Amino acid sequence: MRKRDITLAAVEALEKLYPQAVCSLTYTDAFQLLIATRLSAQCTDARVNMVTPALFKRFPDAESMAKADIFEVEELIKSCGLYKTKARDLIEIGKKITSDFGGRVPDTIEELTTLSGVGRKTANLVCGDIYHKPAVVCDTHFIRLVNRLGLVNTKDPLRVEKEMIKLLPPDKSSDFCHRSVLFGRDICTARKTYCERCPMNEFCAQNRK
Repeated sequence: MRKRDITLAAVEALEKLYPQAVCSLTYTDAFQLLIATRLSAQCTDARVNMVTPALFKRFPDAESMAKADIFEVEELIKSCGLYKTKARDLIEIGKKITSDFGGRVPDTIEELTTLSGVGRKTANLVCGDIYHKPAVVCDTHFIRLVNRLGLVNTKDPLRVEKEMIKLLPPDKSSDFCHRSVLFGRDICTARKTYCERCPMNEFCAQNRK
């Protein structure tokens, strides 16, 4: 099978396995998703979802975050880990969105990655989930899956993103990334592959060797 055919088959398989492709972070708008994703670095989504309600009640938008007291932000997000760095980034994000983007979270990878602590993974997530643009969120589960399928032969996130954006249907790329996270947690885990339960067995590179 060609890589394009494998990709389309994988998209179809995961759509059947996980009909609902949703982000595991809880949010109501672009600002909340951006902040929650920054907090999720080296922290579980479950923990972030426990922290953000109080954080967003106190600082619901970029303007209020820009004026926040850093010690108050630190206290609110402390359980997420790396809280001093993250608190500084959150306030800087609020300031830049307010001063440079009129209070609105930008909708391009280039603009989003100018924000403090925001990399391409976060930028792609916001572009895909909020602005419904073609996006490839290269988290560890996604990178592991596409390597095992034989679609890429690299663990470098940028290279994976560039190769997979060419293979994935634009209107399905973002949802496929969400589904790959669920699949990576359930079946194609880092420690063990549960191939007997995998709907992609017949075209997985692991079985073509």
